[in-house]
Amino acid sequence: MTPTRTVSRAEYCVVACAEAWRGDGEILASPMGLMPSVGARLARRTFSPGLLLTDGEAMLVGPDGTVEGWLPYRRHLAMVTGGRRHVMMGASQIDRFGNQNISCIGDWRQPTRQLLGVRGAPVNTLNNPVSYWVPKHSARVFVPKVDVVCGVGHDNAAAAGPSATRFHRIPRVVSDLGVFDFATPDRSMRLASLHPGVTLARVREATGFALTVPDDVPYTREPTEDELRLIREVIDPEGLRDREVSDR
Repeated sequence: MTPTRTVSRAEYCVVACAEAWRGDGEILASPMGLMPSVGARLARRTFSPGLLLTDGEAMLVGPDGTVEGWLPYRRHLAMVTGGRRHVMMGASQIDRFGNQNISCIGDWRQPTRQLLGVRGAPVNTLNNPVSYWVPKHSARVFVPKVDVVCGVGHDNAAAAGPSATRFHRIPRVVSDLGVFDFATPDRSMRLASLHPGVTLARVREATGFALTVPDDVPYTREPTEDELRLIREVIDPEGLRDREVSDR
C-alpha cells in the first residue's frame, strides 16, 4: 500500500536499519555510521528493549548516552566470538553472495584506491551476525565479485566448512533504494523491499549482478507515529539523516 504520510527516504532507511535488530534479544548492537546508529537507538527505544549499546569504547550506554555499565575489551571479544553481537557495517563493495570489501579497489598488489583495510570484518562475519548499510546504491558498490574479500559471504563461508558457518549470518543489506536479504536456495541476494518512490527498474540498473526478485515486491514498512516522533524529535533532531540520504 502506498504510504499517505510525508515520510522521507532517510526515515524509511532508518526504520529498515532498525528492523535488522528485531527479535535479537539481549545482544550487543554495533552500528557503524550515522544511519545504523539512529536505527539501533530507535530499535532499543521501541521493539528491541533488550539491545545493548556502547559508546564505542568501554561503556554500555542507554539510547540517550547515559552510562549503564562497563564493557571491558575482553568481555567485548567474548561476546563477539560467541555470536552475541550484531554488527551493521558499511561496504565499499558487496557481491551477490554477501562478500564485502572495505580494503582496496583493484588488484590488491597494486590497487587503484586504498581504503580502510580488512580490519575486523572476517572475524565479525564468522562469529556474529553482520548486516550492511550502503548509503549510495550503485553498480560500483553492488558488484559481481568483490576485489578483496573482507566480510565473508555465504559462498566462501560454505566452502570453508562448518567452522566458518556455525555463527555466520547476514540478516540484511539496507541501501538508499531498498532492503535485501539472502533468502534464496543458493544464498544469493534477493530484493526484500523497495523504499517508496523507488522503482524496480532503478534498482536493477544500479546493481551489477542479477538480483532474485519475488513476484510481488513490498514497500519497506512505514514508521509508526511514535517512531517518527522519536526519529525527528529525540534521536536525530538535527536532521543529519537527510544529509546522508536524499529523496531523489
